[in-house]
Amino acid sequence: MTSILIIIFIMTYASIAFEHPIKINKSASALLGAGLLWTVYAVLSNNDAQVNQQLNESVASTAQIVFFLIGAMTIVEVIDAHNGFEVITSRIKTTKLSSLMWLIGFVTFFLSAILDNLTTTIVMISLMKKLLDKQEDRLLFASMVVIAANAGGAWSPIGDVTTTMLWIGGQITAASIVKGLFLASLVNLVVPLFILSYSLRGKAVTSPLKSENSTTIQSDEFERNVIFFMGLGVLVLVPAFKTFTHLPPFMGILFGLGFLWLIGDLLHRNKDDQEKQHLSLVHALMRIDMSSIVFFVGILLAVATLEHSHILNALATYLDQHVGRQGIIVTIIGLLSAIVDNVPLVAASIGMYDLTSYPPDSFLWEFIAYCAGTGGSILIIGSAAGVAAMGLEKIQFGWYLKKISWLALIGYFAGNATYILQYNIMH
Repeated sequence: MTSILIIIFIMTYASIAFEHPIKINKSASALLGAGLLWTVYAVLSNNDAQVNQQLNESVASTAQIVFFLIGAMTIVEVIDAHNGFEVITSRIKTTKLSSLMWLIGFVTFFLSAILDNLTTTIVMISLMKKLLDKQEDRLLFASMVVIAANAGGAWSPIGDVTTTMLWIGGQITAASIVKGLFLASLVNLVVPLFILSYSLRGKAVTSPLKSENSTTIQSDEFERNVIFFMGLGVLVLVPAFKTFTHLPPFMGILFGLGFLWLIGDLLHRNKDDQEKQHLSLVHALMRIDMSSIVFFVGILLAVATLEHSHILNALATYLDQHVGRQGIIVTIIGLLSAIVDNVPLVAASIGMYDLTSYPPDSFLWEFIAYCAGTGGSILIIGSAAGVAAMGLEKIQFGWYLKKISWLALIGYFAGNATYILQYNIMH
């Protein structure tokens, strides 16, 4: 049974990694893989009661992540529908490319920690199209946005899906992950940012011509500000809600979503249906990326079979015996996240190491959060932010590999060394 499960999982993983060449959506591959793995496990284990109990446990833990993502993505869509992000983007004014690069890098870094790296990448690349006319400039900026978004997401419990998984699973706490990874993540950004901005010194920003046509119904400034600050407030207060109530984060995000929904309906209650349709929470729910949600369901359930069949425990034992050092093992996991999606890698890591041997906020969990979160920047296909940038700016895999990958790799190892040094000093 073990061999069959491993073969199915490897095939599933490969189809996810080569989604673009084989032209099969990774969500379909994840669902097929999960279905096959659980079917084989159920049929060959000959213990129906145990398999059903394990499946129920896996569904419960997966649902917490899915509900959290649905709530967070919906809040972001509502803010975007009200043009709320213009509160930030309208304040970016500079004429030097190097200065703009630093500004965009830091705005992306901190915005990603508040929102998430995927959403921040979409928002910031949309901003680039309003600020930069030259395609070459936009490609460089979009690539730096990917690095900054992944770095910013790594040190926040709500900034990256993998960090959120560790937070919800109890492997890390909000305060400790911020304190432990902020400096390493900042170094991960600053090193490539310094090198790239140095090459842009002396170059001026070439802005595109502004279009006078705008037929989209806009919300007024008061509504925009209310939704923007309340939406961000809900996202930022989720960690505090968890700490105060000891309820899981998805409950806080759904509670906040309901509150934002109420405020939105009150703000637009006097408008006709056509005018307020695109501003409503119902419309926002229709706009969230359900394909990504389904992918997370499939891949998390797929990895769960490897955990319950003790394959991951065997892998952890093998790595400990043949590699030994935790730092090297986690560094390898981070490098692998540049090739394949980091969600299943972190899910596998959670299954490989238990909280009894590795308590919350230990070196292992914090280092996994950093490496898996930032390692995806090394290749354009290594993170959700990278894939989004690839589609929005038509970034070619080869171009990114030649121009950006070495920068991201230097930043990755610089942050890696920073975290290890900081941990050794503090402990």
